[in-house]
Amino acid sequence: MSQNIKRRINTISLVVDNYDRAIDFYVDKMGFVLIEDTPIPEQDKRWVLIAPDRDAPLRLLLAQAANAEQAGFIGNQAGGRVFLFLTTDDFWRDYKKYSHAGIDFVRQPVEETYGTVAVFRDIYGNLWDLIEPV
Repeated sequence: MSQNIKRRINTISLVVDNYDRAIDFYVDKMGFVLIEDTPIPEQDKRWVLIAPDRDAPLRLLLAQAANAEQAGFIGNQAGGRVFLFLTTDDFWRDYKKYSHAGIDFVRQPVEETYGTVAVFRDIYGNLWDLIEPV
C-alpha cells in the first residue's frame, strides 16, 4: 500500500510574555518579517506570525502566555537545548548585525564540517543556532 502523502510543519508556537516586546525583538533586532498581526478579541489574544523572510516555509506564531502554567515555559521550551536553527547565506553579516543589536551569543562562532555556527539566546532565554551551511 503506497501513497503519495505530502506533509510539512509550517508553524511553531513560541510562548512569549508580551506580543509587542516579542515583535520588537524578533522583527526590529533580528530582522524577521511580521507576516500577520490579527486581534482575536473573543479570546483576548492576537494571531502574530513572523518569519525570517516573507517566503520562508516555516513561521513562528508568537503566543502570549495566557496563564501561569504557560508562562512557566517561556524561554525553556526545549528544556535548555538549542530550540531553533536559523540558517543564513552570510553568517558573518548576521553575526555582526545581531552582536551590534545586543543579542547574547553564548557560544562563539566555530567552523564545523557542516558550516559556520554560533549559539545565541533570545530575549526569553531560548537557544538558537545561527548557521551558514557549507
